[in-house]
Amino acid sequence: MGYWIGPGANLTSANLTDANLSGANLSGSNLSKAFLRTANLCKANLSKANLTGAILYQANLSAANLSGANLSYADLSYANLLGADLTGAKLNSANLRGANLTGAKLTPQQLMETRR
Repeated sequence: MGYWIGPGANLTSANLTDANLSGANLSGSNLSKAFLRTANLCKANLSKANLTGAILYQANLSAANLSGANLSYADLSYANLLGADLTGAKLNSANLRGANLTGAKLTPQQLMETRR
């Protein structure tokens, strides 16, 4: 099944496992409960996207723009967030176990919201 990929896209529950979305503009998109396991989202624009409950296990989000995104209850375990911009992102109960946060822009308060 094909998906329309672009700003404001509705990708609710989409199976995008192993997808190459490097540099994609998905700003304001709805990716709630989407399966993005091991997807390449390097340098993708996910600003203000809804990623509530999304599965991003081992996804490459290096240098991605996640500012203002909703990542509540998302599984980001072992994801690569090297240099990602998480300014103002909601991380309520997100799973960041084993994630690479080197150089990522986020606050200690945001980390306190995550699942431990």
